[in-house]
Amino acid sequence: MREAPNTDLLDQIAEDFKHDQNVAMGTMFRSPGLRVRDKIFVFLSHKGQLIAKLPSDRAKELVADGTAEPMVMGKRTMREWIAFPPQAGLATWREAAREAHDYVSAVSDPSRS
Repeated sequence: MREAPNTDLLDQIAEDFKHDQNVAMGTMFRSPGLRVRDKIFVFLSHKGQLIAKLPSDRAKELVADGTAEPMVMGKRTMREWIAFPPQAGLATWREAAREAHDYVSAVSDPSRS
């Protein structure tokens, strides 16, 4: 399997979560990513973009201001998944990963049931 572009950036982001025992490396669509409680919150696209899961209102806001692009799967635009290009920079990727972690962690928290 060919290595996805920008895995070095994903590795740097993973370092931000090294003390969180609920976070681990995982895969989505055969691409590397990070998961919290077995739920992926960010992963790399085959184009080297950071794909993040955020609340749909926040995702719309980031797309509207040009920070991110809509994530399209086939013909369907995903509501909560958006793509951050490498040009957005590591700081933007880190912020997106933190927001995605917090969101997915909250919605997958078993104590909320």
